[in-house]
Amino acid sequence: MVNALLPVVLRGAVVRKRGQRLVGPIDLTLDGQGITIILGPNGAGKTTLLRAMHGLERVASGRLEWAIPDAQAHQAFVFQTPIMMRRSVLDNLSYPLRLAGRAQSDVVTAAQDAARAIGLQDKLNLPAPRLSGGEKQKLALARALICAPQVLFLDEPCASLDGPATREIEAVLQQAKADGTRIIMSTHDIGQARRLADEIVFMVSGRVVQTGPAQAFFEAPETTQAAAFLNGDIVE
Repeated sequence: MVNALLPVVLRGAVVRKRGQRLVGPIDLTLDGQGITIILGPNGAGKTTLLRAMHGLERVASGRLEWAIPDAQAHQAFVFQTPIMMRRSVLDNLSYPLRLAGRAQSDVVTAAQDAARAIGLQDKLNLPAPRLSGGEKQKLALARALICAPQVLFLDEPCASLDGPATREIEAVLQQAKADGTRIIMSTHDIGQARRLADEIVFMVSGRVVQTGPAQAFFEAPETTQAAAFLNGDIVE
């Protein structure tokens, strides 16, 4: 699938809050297909960078540009703690389609198909807040994907999940990638990055330290910080 949104280009981009620099300056270009993992220790600025690219945080200086002006309309964002509407699973899945103006008959069919794809077809009428943590994250992911965004952002989507739930989320992400969705995702989980990443953006202390193909990053890290992180050492 041709992705009209990309590339996204950051040049000297800095995000500040209450006068404090959170990330930057950052020079980064993301293009192509597949899954980019923004990797780094806790506090590295991964979430802030994701939020800035999606437009949830303002770039205080420098620039951040997508290939088209209304890029955010073709993106979706899944937060680390999923936000559930106090409605049924079916209503949660239907809501983005209704906002997009889809016909009611199409909305119900698409929502049922999405629930089936994530294994929640038997819980369509259950209030979403009553789902387990893994089920909520799957629902949030399916809700984000149901309108076929060109770019999907995910902030540590498996941080609080157990192994089986993580495996299910990763399977959904692999399928989304196969379907042509460009995924940009943060994690501090090296194992998950190894399983999913086509490209790595490695961050420490609000700055991008290394970028490149995932295989090269894991086999021959170019910086002492990346090597220390992969070795399990504390990196600041």
